[in-house]
Amino acid sequence: MIKQSVIENVLEAALTTGGDFSELFIEDKYVNSLMLRDNKMEQSISGRDFGIGIRIFCGLQSIYTYTNDISEEGLLAAAKRAALAIQGGAAGTIHPLQKELITPIHKILKIPNSVEHARKAAIMRQTNDIARNYDERISQVGIRYLDEAQHILIANSEGKFVEDTRIYSRLSIQATACEGNEMQTGFYGPGAHAGFEFIENLDLQHYAGEAARIAVTMLHADECPSGKFPVIIDNEFGGVIFHEACGHGLEATAVAKNNSVFANRIGEKVAPDIVTYIDDGTLPNEWGSLNIDDEGEKSQKNILIDKGILKGYLIDKFNARRMNTASTGSSRRQSYRFSPTSRMTNTYIAPGTSTPEEIIAATEYGIYAKYMGGGQVNPSTGDYNFAVMEAYTVKDGKIDRPVRGATLIGNGAKTLQRVDRVRNNLAHGAGMCGSVSGSLPVNVGQPMIRVSEITVGGTKGE
Repeated sequence: MIKQSVIENVLEAALTTGGDFSELFIEDKYVNSLMLRDNKMEQSISGRDFGIGIRIFCGLQSIYTYTNDISEEGLLAAAKRAALAIQGGAAGTIHPLQKELITPIHKILKIPNSVEHARKAAIMRQTNDIARNYDERISQVGIRYLDEAQHILIANSEGKFVEDTRIYSRLSIQATACEGNEMQTGFYGPGAHAGFEFIENLDLQHYAGEAARIAVTMLHADECPSGKFPVIIDNEFGGVIFHEACGHGLEATAVAKNNSVFANRIGEKVAPDIVTYIDDGTLPNEWGSLNIDDEGEKSQKNILIDKGILKGYLIDKFNARRMNTASTGSSRRQSYRFSPTSRMTNTYIAPGTSTPEEIIAATEYGIYAKYMGGGQVNPSTGDYNFAVMEAYTVKDGKIDRPVRGATLIGNGAKTLQRVDRVRNNLAHGAGMCGSVSGSLPVNVGQPMIRVSEITVGGTKGE
């Protein structure tokens, strides 16, 4: 990428006005994106993005800039401009750079860039056909293919010098069913920190069939009742509620500023004994996993809530200063254009011991949220509002009729305290998470759980 001697010179230049820490994040990224809609290949884009982020700390002050000018002169100029915002006194010094070797935990068998677009398009068309042939009421199918190869180099004034390559692959399926004036949509989007082998090994019948099945099932669903009910939330992408309403509140980005309901509560009981909440960036080939974070720290398994007790937060290097603690390998950024901060990777509720039969049989009347949709969260309070893509009523301990228009409304911390059943079928769902350091691949996950009471917004009064 760039000579080590140049990197050292830039790190030194960044400290000329008294900064006590400097860092370079060098990124070279290739992206391929294809879109098939209405049986036609609508989009085929390949691109490369190369740039460098420069960051300086002076106590609790942080300065960030980035550039595409990779000449030594350009980098030195960018570092000196950023340093002008620091008035810390005497020039700082850097430690000799020591290259770290990392052991990749994600097996990559087939680099996506080595695969012809025609092969990728063929899988997309096959997926499209499966979804369309599921039912004659499927009127529209959209298939999006994405692969990304990101090579990074991170160096800092403390002597860190480490490189990594990340490979991501994803296939997203959206199916729309129509009958008369009714229209419903289903979606599935599996992804992995893996090569093209992940796409080739996908069970297309399952994923395309599920997207189509959801759309068709919801066509003749009843209107959802509104009120306060027990809610059974299924595994996999059901974990999005706790990701949004609790996970962000456990990031040091919010905690260090006391902008979280979980701030200053380590050791407190925040959930029932059956709830253990984990963020684990080391899961092999999972969509949110990393060998190292975007500050060069090894990714790790962080137990945030252990049997109901708040044990820790997700902490990046800068917020570790604010909190007088250590990084947890949780610093992430979308690209060199973003300053990194604490973010989630693969965040999930650990499996419990309940069976689905027990959970459903114990529910006299409630809502079964099989597939979650999108939603909104106030990160400072944890108040949320989430649509349910596929939902059913539960009556007399049995799953009853499908219902549409279901919305779950509540507060993350309170919902966490009301979890009263946890099944043993943990699964992860791939998604994209947006926050101050950009949009990132993350997994949300959980087993099937039951919450004793959630406010359900619907179109039918009870």
